[in-house]
Amino acid sequence: MRIGNTEIRPLGGGLGCLLMILFSVLASIVLTVLVNTVL
Repeated sequence: MRIGNTEIRPLGGGLGCLLMILFSVLASIVLTVLVNTVL
């Protein structure tokens, strides 16, 4: 991924990028469930 003339490479290549996406999705689901149980 390029921003301007700096190259940004995700950690671990494609697999690391996929894992980061999966982790963020899971984290948002867990946070939503936690907020709903508290409120």
